[in-house]
Amino acid sequence: MIKILKYILIDILKNRFVIGYTVLLAILSWAFFGFEINPEKAVLSLLSLNLIVVPLVCLVFPTIYLYNATEFTELLATQPIGRRSIFLSQYLGIALSMILAFLIGVGLPVMAYGGGEAGLRLILTGTLLSLVFVSLSFLAVMLTADKAKGIGITLALWFFFALLYDGLVLLIYLIFSDYPLDFATMGFAFLNPIDLARILVLVEMDVSAILGLTGALFKDFFGSTYGLFFALVALLLWFIWPVLAALKIFIRKDL
Repeated sequence: MIKILKYILIDILKNRFVIGYTVLLAILSWAFFGFEINPEKAVLSLLSLNLIVVPLVCLVFPTIYLYNATEFTELLATQPIGRRSIFLSQYLGIALSMILAFLIGVGLPVMAYGGGEAGLRLILTGTLLSLVFVSLSFLAVMLTADKAKGIGITLALWFFFALLYDGLVLLIYLIFSDYPLDFATMGFAFLNPIDLARILVLVEMDVSAILGLTGALFKDFFGSTYGLFFALVALLLWFIWPVLAALKIFIRKDL
């Protein structure tokens, strides 16, 4: 397993797309901090990057890589290597590569300029989002052998979590505007890892005040130790359940 993991990790780190992803994150991160006197404003700009670009890349790249590596996976399956080891080697290789790219591109500039507590949360949530969406990409690949369908599923997942979900929640607010939904809002947040990541960072910044009562509730809950704990557990569950589901399918799958 270690040899397979090492091979996959080296192969991905040499990939032009991953190198380009790392460079893009680094250029934008250094630029945001370079143009902003207040590091907190730069962190806020980076948050938008985290919530859009990181999930998209961590969904699409692993999907394409896994489909292109189908023959390699089939070859490994013919060897005296357990399927669990093959799967975990591929997952860890891709996940670690995505996390490393993020930490180099975003983590280093944040630590260099000192983003405070919000900056640390930005790094933590960005790392967890990388894991979450790599996991979802693996599940999408396991669900279909068709490359076009697999990519379509991952793009649909990104569109739903990054763009559509907030619109649906807003529609619910409009329909049930006569009812108190402040506490329900926190429940909705746990159903979307991107929303969780956004809230965990925003509650450490002054911008949470513009959200009124809902923002105050978010700050009281997610700004506390137990709120942070529950949010991190939720994000961990978001990355664990797709991995377990994908692993179960892969073990039973006829390659």
